Amino acid sequence: MEEHTITILLLGDERCGKTTFLSRISQGRHNLNGRVPIHLLRDMDQPFVFDIRSRKGQYRFEFYDNSSPETWRLLEPDLVVICFDISDRPSLLNIQQLWIKEFRTTFAAGDGLPLLVLGLKRDLRAIDDPNGIIYPQEAYGLAQQIRADRYIECSAVTGELLTEAFDDICKTAVETTTAEGGQSDGGCTAM
Repeated sequence: MEEHTITILLLGDERCGKTTFLSRISQGRHNLNGRVPIHLLRDMDQPFVFDIRSRKGQYRFEFYDNSSPETWRLLEPDLVVICFDISDRPSLLNIQQLWIKEFRTTFAAGDGLPLLVLGLKRDLRAIDDPNGIIYPQEAYGLAQQIRADRYIECSAVTGELLTEAFDDICKTAVETTTAEGGQSDGGCTAM
Protein backbone atom coordinates (compact mmCIF):
# COMPACT_ATOMS: atom_id res chain seq x y z
CA MET A 1 0.00 0.00 0.00
CA GLU A 2 1.44 3.35 -1.06
CA GLU A 3 2.05 5.94 1.67
CA HIS A 4 1.18 9.58 1.03
CA THR A 5 2.86 12.31 3.05
CA ILE A 6 0.58 15.31 3.56
CA THR A 7 1.79 18.60 5.03
CA ILE A 8 -0.73 20.63 7.03
CA LEU A 9 0.08 24.11 8.32
CA LEU A 10 -1.82 25.68 11.21
CA LEU A 11 -1.73 29.49 11.17
CA GLY A 12 -3.06 31.67 13.96
CA ASP A 13 -2.35 33.93 16.87
CA GLU A 14 -0.11 32.81 19.68
CA ARG A 15 -2.15 31.15 22.44
CA CYS A 16 -5.23 30.60 20.28
CA GLY A 17 -5.15 26.87 21.07
CA LYS A 18 -3.20 25.29 18.21
CA THR A 19 -0.72 23.46 20.46
CA THR A 20 -3.45 22.18 22.77
CA PHE A 21 -5.41 20.94 19.74
CA LEU A 22 -2.36 19.11 18.34
CA SER A 23 -1.43 17.79 21.78
CA ARG A 24 -4.90 16.32 22.37
CA ILE A 25 -5.10 14.60 18.98
CA SER A 26 -1.57 13.23 19.44
CA GLN A 27 -2.82 11.27 22.46
CA GLY A 28 -4.84 9.01 20.19
CA ARG A 29 -8.46 8.64 19.16
CA HIS A 30 -9.42 6.89 22.41
CA ASN A 31 -8.32 9.97 24.44
CA LEU A 32 -10.17 12.67 22.49
CA ASN A 33 -13.06 12.93 24.97
CA GLY A 34 -11.32 15.36 27.34
CA ARG A 35 -11.17 12.98 30.30
CA VAL A 36 -7.41 12.36 30.05
CA PRO A 37 -5.03 15.21 31.02
CA ILE A 38 -3.31 16.90 28.09
CA HIS A 39 0.46 16.52 27.83
CA LEU A 40 1.46 19.55 25.77
CA LEU A 41 3.75 19.06 22.80
CA ARG A 42 6.71 21.36 22.38
CA ASP A 43 6.88 23.63 19.33
CA MET A 44 10.46 22.55 18.68
CA ASP A 45 9.28 18.96 18.12
CA GLN A 46 7.63 19.83 14.81
CA PRO A 47 6.41 18.38 12.62
CA PHE A 48 3.80 16.58 14.67
CA VAL A 49 3.29 13.33 12.75
CA PHE A 50 0.17 11.18 12.60
CA ASP A 51 0.14 7.94 10.61
CA ILE A 52 -3.33 6.86 9.56
CA ARG A 53 -4.40 3.90 7.45
CA SER A 54 -7.73 3.98 5.67
CA ARG A 55 -9.44 2.12 2.86
CA LYS A 56 -7.94 4.67 0.47
CA GLY A 57 -4.36 4.12 1.60
CA GLN A 58 -1.66 4.85 4.15
CA TYR A 59 -1.23 8.52 5.08
CA ARG A 60 1.44 10.35 7.00
CA PHE A 61 0.08 13.70 8.18
CA GLU A 62 2.78 16.20 9.13
CA PHE A 63 1.30 19.09 11.11
CA TYR A 64 3.24 22.33 11.45
CA ASP A 65 2.34 25.32 13.60
CA ASN A 66 3.42 28.85 12.68
CA SER A 67 4.76 29.29 16.25
CA SER A 68 7.82 27.28 15.30
CA PRO A 69 9.93 26.71 13.32
CA GLU A 70 10.61 30.19 12.03
CA THR A 71 10.94 28.67 8.56
CA TRP A 72 7.23 27.82 8.22
CA ARG A 73 6.99 30.28 5.32
CA LEU A 74 9.28 27.96 3.32
CA LEU A 75 6.89 25.01 3.64
CA GLU A 76 4.85 23.81 0.70
CA PRO A 77 1.71 22.70 2.55
CA ASP A 78 -1.05 20.61 1.02
CA LEU A 79 -3.58 22.24 3.36
CA VAL A 80 -3.63 25.40 5.49
CA VAL A 81 -5.82 25.74 8.58
CA ILE A 82 -6.26 29.26 9.97
CA CYS A 83 -7.09 29.02 13.68
CA PHE A 84 -8.65 31.43 16.14
CA ASP A 85 -9.74 31.45 19.77
CA ILE A 86 -13.55 31.51 20.01
CA SER A 87 -13.32 33.35 23.34
CA ASP A 88 -11.08 36.13 21.97
CA ARG A 89 -12.62 38.49 19.41
CA PRO A 90 -9.24 40.02 18.40
CA SER A 91 -8.14 36.50 17.44
CA LEU A 92 -11.06 36.30 15.00
CA LEU A 93 -10.37 39.79 13.65
CA ASN A 94 -6.72 38.86 13.06
CA ILE A 95 -7.87 36.30 10.50
CA GLN A 96 -8.97 39.22 8.29
CA GLN A 97 -6.28 41.70 9.25
CA LEU A 98 -3.26 39.40 9.41
CA TRP A 99 -3.56 35.71 8.65
CA ILE A 100 -5.46 35.74 5.34
CA LYS A 101 -3.00 38.33 4.03
CA GLU A 102 -0.09 36.21 5.27
CA PHE A 103 -1.64 33.15 3.59
CA ARG A 104 -2.12 34.93 0.26
CA THR A 105 1.33 36.54 0.31
CA THR A 106 3.27 33.47 1.40
CA PHE A 107 1.41 30.96 -0.76
CA ALA A 108 0.55 33.18 -3.75
CA ALA A 109 1.31 30.38 -6.18
CA GLY A 110 -1.17 28.13 -4.40
CA ASP A 111 -4.49 29.51 -5.62
CA GLY A 112 -5.85 25.98 -5.43
CA LEU A 113 -4.47 25.43 -1.93
CA PRO A 114 -7.30 24.29 0.35
CA LEU A 115 -7.99 26.58 3.30
CA LEU A 116 -9.96 25.74 6.44
CA VAL A 117 -10.91 27.98 9.37
CA LEU A 118 -10.79 26.30 12.78
CA GLY A 119 -12.39 27.86 15.85
CA LEU A 120 -10.69 26.58 19.00
CA LYS A 121 -11.63 26.76 22.70
CA ARG A 122 -15.32 26.19 22.01
CA ASP A 123 -15.74 25.42 25.71
CA LEU A 124 -14.87 29.06 26.52
CA ARG A 125 -17.64 30.62 24.44
CA ALA A 126 -18.95 32.90 27.17
CA ILE A 127 -22.38 34.46 27.33
CA ASP A 128 -21.10 37.40 29.37
CA ASP A 129 -18.08 38.24 27.20
CA PRO A 130 -17.71 42.06 27.10
CA ASN A 131 -16.52 41.84 23.48
CA GLY A 132 -19.65 39.96 22.46
CA ILE A 133 -20.20 36.31 21.81
CA ILE A 134 -18.61 34.86 18.69
CA TYR A 135 -21.41 32.67 17.40
CA PRO A 136 -20.65 29.97 14.81
CA GLN A 137 -22.64 31.91 12.19
CA GLU A 138 -20.28 34.89 12.50
CA ALA A 139 -17.16 32.77 12.12
CA TYR A 140 -18.77 30.86 9.24
CA GLY A 141 -19.55 34.19 7.55
CA LEU A 142 -15.92 35.23 7.89
CA ALA A 143 -14.80 31.88 6.46
CA GLN A 144 -17.06 32.49 3.46
CA GLN A 145 -15.76 36.04 3.07
CA ILE A 146 -12.13 34.90 2.87
CA ARG A 147 -13.17 32.06 0.56
CA ALA A 148 -12.19 29.25 2.90
CA ASP A 149 -13.36 25.77 2.00
CA ARG A 150 -14.71 24.87 5.44
CA TYR A 151 -15.39 26.22 8.90
CA ILE A 152 -14.92 23.88 11.87
CA GLU A 153 -14.89 24.43 15.61
CA CYS A 154 -14.06 22.30 18.63
CA SER A 155 -12.68 22.19 22.16
CA ALA A 156 -9.45 20.31 22.78
CA VAL A 157 -9.95 20.55 26.54
CA THR A 158 -13.43 18.98 26.72
CA GLY A 159 -13.18 16.98 23.49
CA GLU A 160 -16.36 18.56 22.11
CA LEU A 161 -16.38 18.10 18.30
CA LEU A 162 -12.66 17.28 18.41
CA THR A 163 -12.95 13.94 16.61
CA GLU A 164 -15.16 15.51 13.94
CA ALA A 165 -12.76 18.44 13.45
CA PHE A 166 -9.73 16.17 13.15
CA ASP A 167 -11.57 13.83 10.76
CA ASP A 168 -12.68 16.77 8.60
CA ILE A 169 -9.14 18.16 8.43
CA CYS A 170 -7.77 14.73 7.50
CA LYS A 171 -10.52 14.10 4.93
CA THR A 172 -9.81 17.43 3.24
CA ALA A 173 -6.07 16.73 3.38
CA VAL A 174 -6.50 13.28 1.81
CA GLU A 175 -8.46 14.87 -1.03
CA THR A 176 -5.32 16.89 -1.89
CA THR A 177 -3.76 13.61 -3.05
CA THR A 178 -6.43 13.16 -5.73
CA ALA A 179 -6.54 14.70 -9.18
CA GLU A 180 -9.37 17.00 -8.09
CA GLY A 181 -7.38 18.33 -5.13
CA GLY A 182 -8.78 19.34 -1.78
CA GLN A 183 -10.25 22.71 -2.61
CA SER A 184 -14.03 22.84 -2.79
CA ASP A 185 -15.84 23.85 -5.95
CA GLY A 186 -17.05 27.01 -4.32
CA GLY A 187 -18.43 28.27 -1.09
CA CYS A 188 -17.67 27.37 2.45
CA THR A 189 -19.23 24.45 4.28
CA ALA A 190 -19.71 24.32 8.03
CA MET A 191 -18.73 21.31 10.08
